[in-house]
Amino acid sequence: MNVSIVIPNYNGLTLLQKNLPRLLEVLRKDNAHAEIIVVDDASQDDSVSWLTSFANEYTTKELKLIIIQNETNKGFSHTANRGAANATGEFIVFLNTDVYPKKSFIENSIPHFKDQNVFAVGFMDESIEGGKAVLRGSGISLWHKGFYLHKKGDITANKTDWVSGGSGIFRRKVFEKLQGFNTIYDPFYWEDIDLSYRAKKLGYTVVFEPRSIVIHEHEKGAIMSKYSKQDVRRISYRNQFIFVWKNGSIGQLLQHLFWMPYHLALSLKNDHELFYGFLSAIKRFSLFSFLPQ
Repeated sequence: MNVSIVIPNYNGLTLLQKNLPRLLEVLRKDNAHAEIIVVDDASQDDSVSWLTSFANEYTTKELKLIIIQNETNKGFSHTANRGAANATGEFIVFLNTDVYPKKSFIENSIPHFKDQNVFAVGFMDESIEGGKAVLRGSGISLWHKGFYLHKKGDITANKTDWVSGGSGIFRRKVFEKLQGFNTIYDPFYWEDIDLSYRAKKLGYTVVFEPRSIVIHEHEKGAIMSKYSKQDVRRISYRNQFIFVWKNGSIGQLLQHLFWMPYHLALSLKNDHELFYGFLSAIKRFSLFSFLPQ
């Protein structure tokens, strides 16, 4: 297998100590040859020192562990893209630190790439939410009242509208052609939906493989430990606006403008984070119009 595994990390020492050995164990059982690239996003814990010791002890010819450090905290897209830029594999697996795989998660997904139009394959995500496992990984989406909406899809089929940047495998040459995740979405959310959307506009496809399984402990990830629920909602709304402004057709943008007064009026009454997200989107979208990605 010509595979690179990229793991963005921010203050994820506890998760790395638990999940990185699990990843190596699965790869060894699968007789996989892979490079594992952990990109540290200027963590304030002891992630890098632990990773260095771990790499010195466990790196082998078959499983190579590479550590890269950001000098300042950049966010998911910057960090994932930096890992991808250092990858040598034909395929790149992106895993969050709060994710660990089950056996054959790569082996079951690779056959999809025999179709040269396939850009990415999403994994079955056993998401631990409120102490219960919720099966995710397949998503459906639609344009509705001026927004691009998405929700959980059918996990029994090989269909999805996007592949998660925290649990999926991507064809590297297409990832590079698309210039990776767009950093306008940093620190998090919507960058993977945007990537899949752009790929599909170029004629590529994305699929879902329910036999490629990962466990995802969302509530223990860096986002929930660093940001309040209000911050998360505001950033998510901000990026939802940006996605529409970046990707919408003329007709979709006109529909967005038509529904905008309705959404903003409703937000002032019931959901202030949407309104603040809108203001933040204007500022960020304008700034990135004059800056390189």
